[in-house]
Amino acid sequence: MSNKHVSIEQVSQSFKDGMTVMVGGFLGVGAPELLVKAILDKEIKEITLITSDTGFVDKGVGPLIVKHQVKKVIASHVGTNAETGRQMIAGEMLVELVPQGTLAERIRCGGSGLGGVLTPTGVGTIVEKNKQILCVDGVEYLLEKALRADIALLKAKKADRAGNLIYEKSARNFNPVMALAADLVIVEVDELVENGKIDPDEVMTPGVLVDQIICIGGSK
Repeated sequence: MSNKHVSIEQVSQSFKDGMTVMVGGFLGVGAPELLVKAILDKEIKEITLITSDTGFVDKGVGPLIVKHQVKKVIASHVGTNAETGRQMIAGEMLVELVPQGTLAERIRCGGSGLGGVLTPTGVGTIVEKNKQILCVDGVEYLLEKALRADIALLKAKKADRAGNLIYEKSARNFNPVMALAADLVIVEVDELVENGKIDPDEVMTPGVLVDQIICIGGSK
């Protein structure tokens, strides 16, 4: 498809109660704020959220937690959002904490058609509870299963209309790997340019992985 640019109204039609959604960003940096707001506005409920962290109460994916729109979080840490911890302790929301490197590899496996990854991280700790332990060459590993989502919501600095993406510095974070592991990939960009205006050597996520683009800045 040569033009994947759509409106936020078109994007919102894909949001459903009970969906599993991956959201890029790290402490709000590289998070698609407009797409998160679209979920808030549509009042989608019972979300399973896969993300690096739950941001802050007013930043990143944090507002989704505050509005009780998430039933389960799979993340590497939640300490910067007090509401996540409160809901977890109160039994209002499930939280699965995953070491950050393991989280990245589980998502990568989901995008590569693999069943999971073997890692020594967590062996002998609470992390190994209810997980299969395999011994390879005398070393114990946990089998960490792959993660996939119905929708991935990403943020990039620039895209062309075919969906080739460039990220900005550390805002890249989990966005590229999440582009591999969802049935529908929607990207919020600051700048949209015509096809052919991005040097192929600069492309960080190829357009073949991207389904829809919304632009919050200008187009050229």
